[in-house]
Order: sequence, then C-alpha cells, then structure tokens
Amino acid sequence: MASARDWLDRIRRLPLPPRVRIMNVCGGHERSITMAGIRGALPHAIELIPGPGCPVCVCPEEDVYQAIQLALNEDVTLVAFGDMLRVPVNAPKKDPRSLEQAKAAGADIRPIASPVEAVRLAQANPDRAIVFFAAGFETTTAPVAAMLAEGVPSNLSVLLSGRLTWPAVAMLLDSETPGFDALVAPGHVSTVMGPEEWRFVVEKHRIPAAVAGFTPESLLAAMYSTLRQLIEGRPFLDNCYPEVVRPGGNPTARAHLARTLDVVDANWRGVGIIPRSGFAIKETLAGHDARRRFPSYEDPSRKRAGQMPPGCDCARVVLGKIYPNECVLYGRACTPRHPIGPCMVSDEGACRIWWAAGVREPHEPARTASVPG
Repeated sequence: MASARDWLDRIRRLPLPPRVRIMNVCGGHERSITMAGIRGALPHAIELIPGPGCPVCVCPEEDVYQAIQLALNEDVTLVAFGDMLRVPVNAPKKDPRSLEQAKAAGADIRPIASPVEAVRLAQANPDRAIVFFAAGFETTTAPVAAMLAEGVPSNLSVLLSGRLTWPAVAMLLDSETPGFDALVAPGHVSTVMGPEEWRFVVEKHRIPAAVAGFTPESLLAAMYSTLRQLIEGRPFLDNCYPEVVRPGGNPTARAHLARTLDVVDANWRGVGIIPRSGFAIKETLAGHDARRRFPSYEDPSRKRAGQMPPGCDCARVVLGKIYPNECVLYGRACTPRHPIGPCMVSDEGACRIWWAAGVREPHEPARTASVPG
C-alpha cells in the first residue's frame, strides 16, 4: 500500500478547485486526522469538516437525565461506558448534573468498558438490580444486541440510547445547505453494517464517498479517491478499508441487531428528531428494558431540540456547521476539566480532540478558525 507521503503527493498534484469540503463522519477518524496533523499537510483548498460521529455528544439530554434519576431514586446499580459519566445536563446547581455527580451524591454508579462486564456484575450480584445505560452508534450497540440475544441474567436490564449514523448524514444532505462536497464514511460502522449503507450519498445526491480506516494512509487514500471522483465528475462509493470492511458487513452482528432491537424515530441532542435513526428494545425482551421495568423519570420538557447548555454550540459542531474553537465557550468556560457541553467530554467529541491536539484558544470568525496540525 502507498505511504501517507505518497498519498499526499498524489493529492497535491490534483487540479483542485478553489475550495473542497470533505466531511469525516467518525469521531475516531477525527482523532486520527487531528493527531496526525493531516489538516495542516493538505493543500489549503481542502477543508476537513468533523461530522456527527460522536454518540456521547448526541445522546439525548432526557436519556442522561433519566439515568441520573433512576440511579438516585431506585435501589439499583447503574453501569455505563466511562465517557457517559461526565456528560452534563441542564439542571439547577443544587442538583446532580451528571452521573459522576450523582455518584458523588450517593448513587451506585460504575463505569464499564463492555457489555460483558455488565453481565458479570449481574451474575455476581443476583439479588441486586443492575441497569446498563448503553449509549452508542452501531459499533457499540451491536455488542449490546449480542448480549441480549445470548441471554442475560434476570436482574440485568438495559436503558438503551443507541443511534444509527447514516440518517444524520442523510438529514444534512436533504437540507438546503449540506455543507460538504465529499464524504469519508466511517470504517467501524461499515464493518458492522456494510458499506452499502452509504450508497445513498452517491446514488441520490451524486456526492463522492469513500469508506476509510484509521491510519493516515487509509484516510488519505479515501480523501484522494473522493477528490478524484469530484474532479472527474464520476462519483461512486469506494472502499479504502478492504482489509476489514466487507460487502454486507458482519452478518452475525446484523442478525443480533435485527433479532433484539427495532429501528425507531429518535431524538438527537441539540438536533431534534431524526426519522428511523434510533434503536429500541423489542417487546419480546421487555423484561430487560429498563424503560419498561422501572418507573419513568423522563421529563417531557427536556425533549426540545435545543437541549445543549446555554451558550454551547456543540450541536453545530456535531453537524459540521462550525469548527470546535468557533464556539464562544471553547477554551473559556468549557474545557475538558470543566466541560459545559458533551463535545468536550468524549474522546470522540471534536472539541475534546482539538483540545488534546493543542488548540486552546477560541476563534471567532466562522470558517477561518485556527485548525490543529
């Protein structure tokens, strides 16, 4: 395979238009791009725009709030992937604003790294109700589905906040101002669901697309492919991650998802309802659905589209409308130590990634922001 330098040389030799906007959907892609300094190495005509690839960032506020209240008011042990513990909600200062603060207030809340840990905890504590707050995209929802399909202890239930990636991109493309000219599609999601999910980008919208892995070589190969497609006016879906991504995806993972979960309309934090963009536990598994098993602590008023904290522009960062350091809170009120919005919490959040790369100062003018690398 060609080296990263080779791909950069090929890109630099292309007859580029004055401006090309390439969106990378995956938070892992954004981390690789930023940490490798790819933005700074590319010709100035190319803009790399981070897109809606952070599941922690789009997890609805009402779901985080419900998890907090469930842990505080019921005799349960609540477990969640580590990033979720620090996601803030809008609440009075006297009340816990995150699962981390609820834990400090006395709730039994524990971080886990995989569904296997939730099962083991339930098996080790058969007389204790265990609630697994599971937020994530297809890549992390598939193991949750496999856990349910294989059978779990009766004392384990799931508070599911799973989302599908492609509907958010479809929503952007169906809008009047999609904001990008080409797409680098997510590698891990395509590994599970198959690259075919992204055909609509090319077939319906005539926008170049390529699936990429996480090395600079794979990412640059995908960028080169989309640029060639754009220049030649010949858009197609390319697979630049063939060692992992196969046609049809992972049939076992997809079977588990189909067997245990339904696809439903779902709310995305700060964005609103996106049709058929979420997962819900099937009625046949109602005994393991925390939403059915425990009293509802949902607050209907939290289902408004704009549920980011006041002043937080995380939703526009997620949708690729602004760069992270164009948010007025970035580097001022909002830092990883004291995050205001979820984009500064997660390792897949663009704000946290940019901060880790050394971008510490906010920048006001739209689309002229200083970029890492």
